[in-house]
Amino acid sequence: MMDARAQYRHLGRFSSKFSSSRQGGGDRFIPNRSAMNLDIAHYLLMAAPRKEKENNSGISSSGKGKGAYREILDRVLLQNRTRILEFNSKPSAPSEEIFPEIFFDSSSNHKRPLKNKRYIPQSAEKVLGAPNIESDFYLNLLDWGKRNIIAVALRNSVYLWDASNGSTSKLVTFSDHVSPVSSVSWAPDGKHIALGLSNSYVQLWDVTLNRPLRTLEGIHQSRVGSLAWNGGILTTGGMDGNIVNNDVRIRSHIVQKYTGHHMEVCGLKWSGSANKLASGGNDNLVHVWDCSMAASTTTSNRSPWLHRFEEHTGAVKALAWCPFQRNLLASGGGESDGCIRFWNTDTGNRLSSVDTNSQVSGLIWSKNERELLSSHGLPDNNLVLWRYPSMEKIVELNGHFSRVLFTTQSPDGCRVASAAGDETLRLWKLYETSTVGKAASKGASTIPFASFSAFTTIRLNSAAMLRRLPGTAIYRSILQYPEAYAYDGMVVV
Repeated sequence: MMDARAQYRHLGRFSSKFSSSRQGGGDRFIPNRSAMNLDIAHYLLMAAPRKEKENNSGISSSGKGKGAYREILDRVLLQNRTRILEFNSKPSAPSEEIFPEIFFDSSSNHKRPLKNKRYIPQSAEKVLGAPNIESDFYLNLLDWGKRNIIAVALRNSVYLWDASNGSTSKLVTFSDHVSPVSSVSWAPDGKHIALGLSNSYVQLWDVTLNRPLRTLEGIHQSRVGSLAWNGGILTTGGMDGNIVNNDVRIRSHIVQKYTGHHMEVCGLKWSGSANKLASGGNDNLVHVWDCSMAASTTTSNRSPWLHRFEEHTGAVKALAWCPFQRNLLASGGGESDGCIRFWNTDTGNRLSSVDTNSQVSGLIWSKNERELLSSHGLPDNNLVLWRYPSMEKIVELNGHFSRVLFTTQSPDGCRVASAAGDETLRLWKLYETSTVGKAASKGASTIPFASFSAFTTIRLNSAAMLRRLPGTAIYRSILQYPEAYAYDGMVVV
């Protein structure tokens, strides 16, 4: 048996080992002095006999006041603490981060940086005057080309504004019997532009040479209010309700027709895959056409549509194909409708819709984000950026004092331009930098006249030159179609 001294030493070693394992935590029956506030403990210890003494001696009016005052002090200073002894230490404060800093190497980039909030200016970046612009909802008088040049039709004239350097130039002024200009559309190469006229003609211009190339006639019976390019095919829509495909590379340019609208065609858009055409009209209809189903002029003048949407209750000018979902089409209705609707063009089903309570004059999908921009006439006269598919409003762009009638997007997708009945053209910055991928494949041509190695120009300023032409194919073509080739003494083949 161990003697008393050995037992005491053994008990001491056990006690020190136990206390060190607790790391200052205290035993369940032994108070922990380090976790206690001795001043508060002393106050609480002395407060009990004082309360008992006051209760035995009776309570006076002054005692009631002192008691109330003491209760307020206890509540404020002691924070309703009633325990004299503390047996456990307070838990450590929680870390602000779920994963503390110690888990990451400070020299590495394990932490994901927070995404900066995007700032969208709510005022126009630039305001340009657009005097005499036609305040007509059914026209399309504004377009932004691949070479960063904005074309705008101001009644009889077409002006070009270079967004790279801010320079302005006049392309052409037409006489009154063919004007006003009713539509403008840049070719995919950014060097050629198509101009629809109120006398049913369409002119093609070479902007780099500042001269016309040819006039397309016999397409429509009245004004040409909408244009859309698909490679070398220029699609035109007229007030007569007809849609015509024109191959600008050949002499007999009318190659296909689409018939389905019975009122003016005011919106035309080719899909990104170039195999579907969407059209909207003043008859409140939206048609989706498959290019393989178009009627050739050699067979029939009628073509069935792929889909026909009849839910809009106002004229449909605003059309936009989604760049990240090839079968998704957005359409917007006029003042009596005010709705943006989304269609699955594979199945023909309506996916969703949102009521903007305002005339929808234009729709533009973002090239950078899953967002959609809409422009509006009465009563809002503004532009709205929506998040798709929730259709939550991101920002409203106000500044126009009249109906916003025409909108177009910059080549990089970072800016949009809008023109309104208040005779101003405003540029809006939506994105800082473009995330659009570079142009696709090398060797893929976007030039509508790519089948020609060059244009042959012959000046008809001498009889000697005329004598050299007879018997040639050029001469025969000139004799057959003189109006299509001759401009100011120039012949373009």
